Formats: sequence, structure tokens, C-alpha cells
Amino acid sequence: MSGSVLRSVFAPLPLCVKCFVFARWTRAKTDQILEVMSFRACIVLSSFLLLGPTTFAAPPCSSVRAQPDVWVNGRVDALVRAAQAAYEDDDAVPAYQRVLDGISATLTQCKLSEDANFANRYRNFVEYIRTISLDRQSDHELGFVVPDRQYFAETRTFVEIPEFLMNQTFLRAVSRSETLERAKSYLRELNENREPSERLIFFSYKSRHLGTPDNDNSFKRLLIVVPGNTAQGVPEKWVQFGVTDPGRRVRIRNISVVSAIAGPEGKFDTYFKDYFRTYRRNGSISINGRWELGYGDDNCAKCHKSGILPIFPVAGSVSPAEQPAVETINQRFLTYGSPRFGKYLDQRKLGPGLSSATLEDRKRRFGASFEGSATARAMSCTACHQPQRFGSLSWPMDSTLIESYVIGGQMPFGYKLRDSERADLYEKLIREYFDTDKTQPGILKSWLLTRVQ
Repeated sequence: MSGSVLRSVFAPLPLCVKCFVFARWTRAKTDQILEVMSFRACIVLSSFLLLGPTTFAAPPCSSVRAQPDVWVNGRVDALVRAAQAAYEDDDAVPAYQRVLDGISATLTQCKLSEDANFANRYRNFVEYIRTISLDRQSDHELGFVVPDRQYFAETRTFVEIPEFLMNQTFLRAVSRSETLERAKSYLRELNENREPSERLIFFSYKSRHLGTPDNDNSFKRLLIVVPGNTAQGVPEKWVQFGVTDPGRRVRIRNISVVSAIAGPEGKFDTYFKDYFRTYRRNGSISINGRWELGYGDDNCAKCHKSGILPIFPVAGSVSPAEQPAVETINQRFLTYGSPRFGKYLDQRKLGPGLSSATLEDRKRRFGASFEGSATARAMSCTACHQPQRFGSLSWPMDSTLIESYVIGGQMPFGYKLRDSERADLYEKLIREYFDTDKTQPGILKSWLLTRVQ
């Protein structure tokens, strides 16, 4: 009731009556207010009681310890489903990260990783979570066990751009498609004064897979392989310049260096670094590390399961004169051996990869008649992609890269399949890896749930 209305009602009444009426009115309004507040409090309390388990993601440590199998099984299912969704759609990555962060938080808060019985029994699960959580730390964007700053400091000599590729005339020429031939002329002149074993191998092409870190829609490259010297511990460097497309005003900045250092027993260590060019108004070009410039970095092993990647250019994007260089470089890749990432990542902790299921598993999953199909024969990624060869294709992995290789016909190597067969092959490879079926779990779930008694 407004003040003006109250005054009009009370005005004709004697003072004592006014006081009595006002007191009764005030008490009634107070009771009404308290009743409303009490009702709202009940609603709020009920909401907390109903939503508590959902709001607070981490279950009590006592329940996790009391039923570890239940918790691990539930978290593995949630993780694998979220991982498949993130593999298939970048928009699902945040949800995957929330699931991963929740698992990691429970392991830490409940000190499960420090519990010898739990850590030993669920060793695959614990080590896998620890490994794939590395790049969730702000200073571990590369996904390695040491901070990014330490990695770049310790590997600097392996991934430096050779001085002769810092020549300003060359840098200006390699920055645009229109002047790319001048850059190649410079490289050919360098080769004239080099021994045959030291000559640069190079060609330009268009990538089938990924844009540059500074432009997702830029696919033109100039790749230069700078020979190393195993005896002297000098790494072989694959230096790749992003090249600006014809007519584009905004120039591509990226330069990538991936190096290979041969080790014992047919293994090699591989190291990575991305650089950005800065184009100055006076025409000069400076080069600095992408990370040092504050642009962050990417998880290297997500794409580079085999360390260095073979090159499968877009058809027709390599000139006939340079086609032999493509074949030479890919043959060179095959001589390196099994990839390792030095002391910075143990790939074995990421588990088995695509196509590592047994024939019996496939019969149960896809039916007995599947064995004789073209798809079944082609599900052979592990012939090459396993720890003793080119590394397992395990999550985290890049869907653009893998789908392009399989659907595009480059992998599995040597198989001639129709488009429909390739589509079927890809679908079954992904299903077999990410399946969370209780009776017939996929490769990732089965491995994560493997327990040591």
C-alpha cells in the first residue's frame, strides 16, 4: 500500500485508533514477508539438495576409494565418449577438456596417484591421464613433460633456422607466390657450392591437410630438407616456409622446423619449433619464435605421431621437374627409423592406436563375414604405425590429418579401394578405437581398463 493511500485512510481516525490500525497492518505485512522469505529459502535449499551431485563434479574421496572400479569405469566411459566427440568436432573440445580436468582433479585431490595400490592396479589409466593432461597446463602447451620455456631452451640448437635461410633477399622472395622462383634460384646457387651429400632438397607444393598456424586457409609451402651429419650429431632439418597465395595482401608468417637426429637401434629423436616472420615497413623481415612472440603453441605429438611426416601434396601442385624431390624426401623419411621425442614425451603412455584390435575382436564387433571384406584387409595401420616403426595413431590425434590420409587414398599404403570402401574403412577404424560398448569395448577403453592384479 502506498504512502498517499495510507494517509487518506488514516486521516479521519483518532490518534489511538490510527496507532492500533497501523500496528495491525505492519504485523500483517511482516508476517507476509517472512512467509515469502521462508518459502524462497526452502526452494533454494531444495535446489542444493537436488543439484548437489551435479554441481560438485568431484565425488567424495571416500566413495572413490570404496568403489574404485565403479569410479574408474565411469570416468573411462565419459572420457572416451568425450574424446571421440572432440576428435570429430572442434566445438566439442571444451566439453572433453572439462571431463579430463575433472578426472585429473579427483586423482590429485584424493591422492590416488600417490596410492601405490591404486596407481599400480590402474597404471594405464593413471599414466594416460597424467600424459594427456600436460597440455592443459598454461606453460606446457607443447604437451611435453617439461615447461615450454625449458623445452625451447634445451633444444635450441636442434631447431634453429640455418643462417643461409635468413638471407633477406631470400626471405623476401620466399614470402610470395609471385617471387617464389627467385627463392628457388637462390637455393640452386647454394647447391652449386655444396658437396652432393650436403645439397639441399626442396620443392613447393600445396598441402592436403592443414593450414599454417597463422592462417587456417593457407596451404602453399616451400619445403627445404637440410642434410645433417649423424657422425657429428648434426640433425637433419625439415624447414618449411608458408607461402602467401597469389594476389593476397596479408602475407603468411609461419616457418616450421622439424629436426631428426638418428640414434641407436634404428631410432631417431625429433624436435619441433614454429617461427613467425615480421614484415617491417622498411622492407626487412625479422624472424622470432612463435612462442617467444606470445602467440602460444600447439601439442606437437597430436599431429606428429611419426615425428616427421611424409609429404603427400595436392595432385598437380608440384611441378614435374620437382617431383623427384618429393620421392627423395619421402624415401629419406623411411630411413630415420622409429620416432622418439627425446626425454620430453614417452609415447607408450598414450597406449595402442588405430587398427590394433585382433581379428577375433573384429569378428565380434563387425560380424563373422567381415573377415573377407576389402575393409578388413585394409585395416592394417599397425603394420607401420606401432612403437617399433612410425608410432601408434593414438588419442590425442588430428582428425583432419587422419581422415585426409584414409579418405584421400594415401593410407593404408599400397591398398587400392573404391571411395565407398575408404569411407567404410575410416568409419570402422574410428568406431573400433573409440567404442565404449560394455560387452565389446574398443581399443582405447579396453587398454585403459586393463588392470594389474
